Amino acid sequence: MTSNSPELSARAREIALELTSWPSVTGTAGESGFPRRLQEYFRFKGFEESILFPVDARPNLRSNLAVLKRGRSTQTIVLTGHFDTVPYDDYGALADLALRPEALTKSIISRLRQSGESSHALRDFESGDFLAGRGLLDMKAGLAAGLAAMEVYSGDASILFLAVCDEEETSAGARAAAPMLKSMEKEFGLEIKLIINLDAISDQGDGSNGRVVTYGSIGKLLLTAFVHGKQTHAGYPQDGVNAAYVAAELLTEFELSPLLSERTGEELAAPPTALHSKDSKTGYNVTTPQQAWVYWNTLQHKRTAGEVFDIAMEHARRAVERAKSRTGRDIDLISFVELRGKHGHSLPKQDTSLNFPEQSRLATLAIVESLGLSKPTVVMGFGSIPYSAVSLRDESLRAAISKAVQPFSLDSVSYFAGISDMSFFGEASSDLSVVASNTPIWGTSFTLAEPAGYPCINIGPWGRDYHHWLERLHAPYAFETLPKVLLAVIDAVFKKG
Repeated sequence: MTSNSPELSARAREIALELTSWPSVTGTAGESGFPRRLQEYFRFKGFEESILFPVDARPNLRSNLAVLKRGRSTQTIVLTGHFDTVPYDDYGALADLALRPEALTKSIISRLRQSGESSHALRDFESGDFLAGRGLLDMKAGLAAGLAAMEVYSGDASILFLAVCDEEETSAGARAAAPMLKSMEKEFGLEIKLIINLDAISDQGDGSNGRVVTYGSIGKLLLTAFVHGKQTHAGYPQDGVNAAYVAAELLTEFELSPLLSERTGEELAAPPTALHSKDSKTGYNVTTPQQAWVYWNTLQHKRTAGEVFDIAMEHARRAVERAKSRTGRDIDLISFVELRGKHGHSLPKQDTSLNFPEQSRLATLAIVESLGLSKPTVVMGFGSIPYSAVSLRDESLRAAISKAVQPFSLDSVSYFAGISDMSFFGEASSDLSVVASNTPIWGTSFTLAEPAGYPCINIGPWGRDYHHWLERLHAPYAFETLPKVLLAVIDAVFKKG
């Protein structure tokens, strides 16, 4: 079987349908069992060098799987991707077919035709170029292309296939895998030259925005504001500081801020938007809220976490000044690390069944209450795992890859627009010290090493509407083109040396 063989396309399709049929919803027994099934598949194919390593101690123990195809050279290309998927109850009556792409596609076509509604999805499915299926696009077709390429590769480079869990929630798999790669380099005597992430790209157009190689991945930070006000009776609002009102000033200041939206060439990182805003009241009375909790999604290209936090503090300062002017009250603005410095004691252990932002809120509240804080105060910080912006730095390596993908008409993009595991494998734009010191649950509810620092790119399938019952994969590109692209890039990187 050669890279130009029709058998390669058929093999990529066969593997993709097989992997999709294995349930692997995040946090379920299916996710825990998937890497063991994949390891058995590799053994059946004759790949004996593999490591199954645990990621966490949940009741359904989750694992990552690394499998090596050793070449004559120690120079190694890593093919990686996640195998967990979102649930499939959104398919409704078709849920039993969610993991059977061919049968599901026929049933969806029938459903859409019966609705009498002309739609983009129906036209796609009727063209014969798109396949439905939970996780087929995001991202088992990418894994399948990597596996098919790995099976037929006969060059001198070594190929390390790395399948990770939990990308859809907290990237626990990639966070555990990043330091493991360093250990595996030493244990197997390898020299990792490039990591190729196989994640999917959404394209609502003709596919030109999906047929791309991305030389980096966007970064994400979750900015938080804990507002501690001064309660008062609603009949005498000037006697206190309404925490909900102060939160509203912060929301107004931050929402879609152009100062926190970063541009690289023609690529624009989305501006910040509030993901949560809630005061502390749990029922009705005529007392103003004592506290409020707000957090924002922010995306970065090259900007450091320290720069983001400095801009955020300036935004918060302007919001607080407006609140002080309106209420006639003094309001402090401090960072979480400053609040923690006043406290000086260890934080109480958090309920790990809660999400990270809620754990961060409760940790901040515990300090505020232990200090007996009486003055209205806004505490700025971070509330979850940071995703570092990463970018391929070696220009000669970038040039070699660009030349290799030219015959396949792939465009080049600087940043993968979605949050991805690349943030933990690639070359980061900044250190995480500012985030670490201002995240209440850092080191207790989660730990995070610096990104591994390997050259890292993304080449994956494209399609539309992932995480939706109309999720669909562009099959010709995923099965016919993508495996050949991967083989061409592997050859180019190896020849560059």
